[in-house]
Amino acid sequence: MSVYLKSMKTVGLILLCAFSMNAYAQSPKDIAEIWDNKHISTKFPSDVRHSDLKVYVEKLRKLGLKIDEVGRSGGNREIYQAEFGRGPLKVFMWSQMHGDEPTATSSVIDMLAYFQTHRDKDWVKNIAEKMTIRVVPMLNPDGADAYTRRNLQNIDINRDALDLKTPEARLLKKLRDNWNPSIGFNLHNQQALTTAGNTPKQAAISFLVVFGDAAKTTSDGHERNKRVASAMVNALQTLIPGHIGKYDDEFTATAFGDNFSAWGTPVILIETGALHGKDEMFLVKMNFVALVTAMQSLATGSEKTQSAQPYISLPFNGSGSLINFVFRRAGGVVSGAPKPLGDIAVFTERKRASFAQTNKIRSVGAIGKVQGLEEYDASGFTVVQRFGVMRNGELADFFFYRKDRVVDWRSVDLEKAFPPDAVFSAGIWTKGVGIVPKIK
Repeated sequence: MSVYLKSMKTVGLILLCAFSMNAYAQSPKDIAEIWDNKHISTKFPSDVRHSDLKVYVEKLRKLGLKIDEVGRSGGNREIYQAEFGRGPLKVFMWSQMHGDEPTATSSVIDMLAYFQTHRDKDWVKNIAEKMTIRVVPMLNPDGADAYTRRNLQNIDINRDALDLKTPEARLLKKLRDNWNPSIGFNLHNQQALTTAGNTPKQAAISFLVVFGDAAKTTSDGHERNKRVASAMVNALQTLIPGHIGKYDDEFTATAFGDNFSAWGTPVILIETGALHGKDEMFLVKMNFVALVTAMQSLATGSEKTQSAQPYISLPFNGSGSLINFVFRRAGGVVSGAPKPLGDIAVFTERKRASFAQTNKIRSVGAIGKVQGLEEYDASGFTVVQRFGVMRNGELADFFFYRKDRVVDWRSVDLEKAFPPDAVFSAGIWTKGVGIVPKIK
């Protein structure tokens, strides 16, 4: 009888634990809707300067969140640290150590704002009681203002973990050493044309549970992080299935994520890519879903029973097989006469959202197995670059002429003398939308 009672007690505890986890858990759809309705970020992340961050910071302060100026950049710009919660588990996040990698900065601002304004909700209260979260948004404000990867000294802060030549690197190490957090989240952006494995699908987000040495030695914290990463993967697969990758796990001796893990703070790297047809704010939302899911899994303890397989089975990032635009089987002009040209591959340069899009020719002719996010059948057209120079690196501003037209290709002012049937400029059709058939 006593064995039976003990067994029933064990079952009861398991059921109670499961109930508690469910009571405190929000679904990925719930979290996405929270962001839709409650986010305070108002600008596309790439347009957020340090002055905009200060506006966000002031909003968080007015909500009652603890925020301190913890240091200054090389350009004497303020670097902030925000804190939420009072629990024993120490969670540390930092974003935008590369100035042109801004997505997560807006996401952590939105996460902190929601947590602070909804402290009375049971699931948020549970997070606050189980952990203390510290966040450094925009570690590299000088790079953010210039929209460059490096800081004012032209140094990559993420390769300065050992030499500590930059004030930003010295600050980041000090914040870690003084607090000794249990888990770190290193938040970045990757190239927009990164793919999830050898597929034509963009890796909208990629994860890496970071090792602390070249031998890839594991630890309890590392294993925990694999389970936490798996919880984030599972959440995002419901929203962006197939668009999640694993970042290269080669050890980099001078990088902060690798050294954080070596110093005793196992790190999860999150790299935001892009998703064709979705804007930057959608990616802010995906980061928000991932981070809130991670906080829930740690606070509820659900990560302890979470399989690590979803993370382990992620395909590694791929590159080189995807391009922004492809114009298939185009004709061209050589020495004043129309000639077969082949395929034209075009890539889009990374810029702020408010800047005009710049597209350049990547290759002309045989482009191999490269696929375009958008592809057009140009087999019925002669394509002329706006300035008559159809070669790699030139602007992808194109005039399209139906092949049955009679055109003097040597005309000094071709566009005026012979108006094109369609014009592709700055990544859009400025004339003749739909005339060149879209393949995908």
